Amino acid sequence: MKILYAIQGTGNGHISRARDIVPILSKLGELDLLVSGIQADVTLGFPVKYQFKGLSLIFGKKGGVDVVETYRKSNMLRLIREVRSLPILDYDLVISDFEPVSAWACFLKRKTCIGLSHQAAVLHEAAPRPEKFDPIGKAVLKRYAPVTHSYGFHFQAYAKGIFTPIIRQQVRELKVGDEGHYTVYLPAYADLLILKTLVKFKQVRWQVFSKHTKRAYQTENIFVRPIQNEAFLQSLATCRGILCGAGFETPAEALFLGKKLMVIPMKGQYEQQCNAAALGAMGVPVIKSLKEKHHGKIGEWIANGATQVVEYPDNTSMLIEGIIREHGLI
Repeated sequence: MKILYAIQGTGNGHISRARDIVPILSKLGELDLLVSGIQADVTLGFPVKYQFKGLSLIFGKKGGVDVVETYRKSNMLRLIREVRSLPILDYDLVISDFEPVSAWACFLKRKTCIGLSHQAAVLHEAAPRPEKFDPIGKAVLKRYAPVTHSYGFHFQAYAKGIFTPIIRQQVRELKVGDEGHYTVYLPAYADLLILKTLVKFKQVRWQVFSKHTKRAYQTENIFVRPIQNEAFLQSLATCRGILCGAGFETPAEALFLGKKLMVIPMKGQYEQQCNAAALGAMGVPVIKSLKEKHHGKIGEWIANGATQVVEYPDNTSMLIEGIIREHGLI
């Protein structure tokens, strides 16, 4: 069986999850990998047959998506060429983790495409929603990478076809402790804005992982360094708490490790608004931005915030094989 596994390269979560899925798929057939997008800071670690620009949202520096830069780097003619160049009919099974080139290639050729992503769970009617409805954001999420069948990962198994997060083996094998520092990962904020907030909490040792620097440096009680997978995991394993965006993988890993968690959803990003609603319902504190009016909540979280320990079973192999078996391919 020839398998194409297509992975979204915007952000690090898709790539991180794929590291555990690739070995499973490799045992089931002849596997080719496709990655599209230009915003990931980590590498897959396996040979990639198709590397496309795809369609990426560019992180800004003020808490949201950089609309101008996203538009500037978007090229629909290039995307169409990438879709048409992909020999999608060569494959018996196509799995897309919110990856648009493979999804649209399948759509145009009327070929089955199995969606296996967090976004699939977010779109499910049983998943939590923010109080403020965003019809445009939902529509974009739904049409970005259309699939034939959807299976999703979320913080809880809200319905059939929604599974709890894949916690990668690297995280499961971490030696967990508490060295007193707080880990920060807010890729949609400039370093200056982050430092301006954190420096007010001088009793805390902050370890900031920044998308916007190529060198490590320190300002008072704040240590800033570029994003590097092993260093980030070590910081996460030994921190007291983590302040991060309302993505999926990092909050899920924090919950699994029993770390105190606070999230800031990206502005204008429907998926993160939905994630924030789900996390809020689980007792995780959510703030809208780093603005001064929210600093009191950060201080309260540092002083009295509680952990929300969640058990996420290690059943990735059974889950992947079950989905493929359901479609009669093994």
